[in-house]
Amino acid sequence: MFQERLARLEDEYRALITRKNEIDGLGNGVFDRYKYPVITEHHTPLFWRYDLNEETNPYLMERMGVNCAFNSGAILFNGIIHLVVRLEGADRKSFFAIAESENGVDNFRFWDYPLVMPPDSDNPETNVYDMRLTAHEDGWIYGLFCAERRDPGAPPGDTSSAIASCGIARTKDLKSWERLNDLKSVAQQRNVVLHPEFVNGCYALYTRPSDHFMDVGAAEGIGFALVRDIVHAVVEHEDIIDKKEYHTIKESKNGAGAVPIKTQQGWLHIAHGVRNTAAGLRYVLYCFITDLKDPGKVIYAPGGYFMAPTGGERVGDVSNVLFCNGAVCRDNGELFIYYASSDTRLHVATSTLGKMLDYCINTPPDALNTAACVQQRIALIGRNLTCNLA
Repeated sequence: MFQERLARLEDEYRALITRKNEIDGLGNGVFDRYKYPVITEHHTPLFWRYDLNEETNPYLMERMGVNCAFNSGAILFNGIIHLVVRLEGADRKSFFAIAESENGVDNFRFWDYPLVMPPDSDNPETNVYDMRLTAHEDGWIYGLFCAERRDPGAPPGDTSSAIASCGIARTKDLKSWERLNDLKSVAQQRNVVLHPEFVNGCYALYTRPSDHFMDVGAAEGIGFALVRDIVHAVVEHEDIIDKKEYHTIKESKNGAGAVPIKTQQGWLHIAHGVRNTAAGLRYVLYCFITDLKDPGKVIYAPGGYFMAPTGGERVGDVSNVLFCNGAVCRDNGELFIYYASSDTRLHVATSTLGKMLDYCINTPPDALNTAACVQQRIALIGRNLTCNLA
C-alpha cells in the first residue's frame, strides 16, 4: 500500500511539473496570460512534505504541509530564470525557496533545500516574505524583503499587532546569503525595492512608509530615498513620488512591486494599488515610468490598472488580490511578469518592452473625475468613428 501510494504521488507530481503551459486567449494586446499557474503548493517536492520512510510513516501521510506559493522575486541568472518564491507552510510561517526554469513559463523545479536566511540580530523576525531581487551595478545581487516581528508595545492579549521592517541580504550565487542590517526608518516599511544603479553615488530605494502594520495611515504613497551605506542603511529623508489618490485604484495604499527595468524611454515600474470595497481590499497592478537620469521623477503614468484579478484568480486565501514583486526582461525585449493571485498561487504574464512602453506612454492618465474621464473616452470614440467613416 505504501509503495502503491508513493508511485501514484510521484506520477501526479511528475505530470504537474512537466505540464506544458500555453497562452490563454487573445488577451488585450498589452500582455498575455497563461492557462496554468507556474507554481502552486503542489509544485514543492514530495520530500519537503512527506516522510518517505515506510517504517516511520506507514500510511504515507503528509507531515509538513505547504499551504500556498506566491509573491516571488525574479532574476535572470546564468541565462536561466530564477524565482525566490514565498512559500507558506501549514503553520502559517513563510519561507523562501528558489525555483528555476529555462523558458520561464513552465517546468519550474525547486532546488533541493529552501533558502536559509540568516537573522539580522539577536531579535530574529517571526516571519519573512515578498523578496525583491536586484542585480546591482556594485556586483552584488540584493534581496529586500519584509521582516515581521510582534509589536512589543501591543497590549496584553493582542497577538496580532506587528511591526514590519525591510530586511536586506546579498549574494553572488543565490546560494550563500549575507544578511545586512534591516533598513532603519521612522516609518514601518513593508514594500521596499532597491534601484539597480547608483544615483548621485548612493543606493536608491523605492519605499512605502506606513504608520501601522496593516494601514499606511497618513503616509501618502511610494517614496524615493537615497542611502550611502547599504550595509547599515538608514532612511533619513524620502520624497513621495507616486501618491495614493481618492477614488482611484490606489485610493487606500500603493507600493512598489518589481525592480524597475531600464529602457530607452525611462525606468519601467510595475506597482500595486489597493482600494477598499464592501467585500474587502482589492489589489491590482499598475505601471509608471520614471526618468532615466532622475529615477525619482515620474514622467508617464497611464490611468487605471494594468492587470486585475479575473476568474479563478479572484479566489484564495486573501481573495481579489494580484501582487507582483518580480519581473524578468531578456535581451531580446521579451518580458516575463510573475504575479500572484489571492495570496495562493503564482502566475506568469508575458509581454515585450515595446508593448509596455506603448501602453505607458500612450494610455491617458487618470483624469480623476467622471466628466473628464468621459471626455477622454469620447475623444477615442470620435477618432475611431472618423477613421472608420474614412
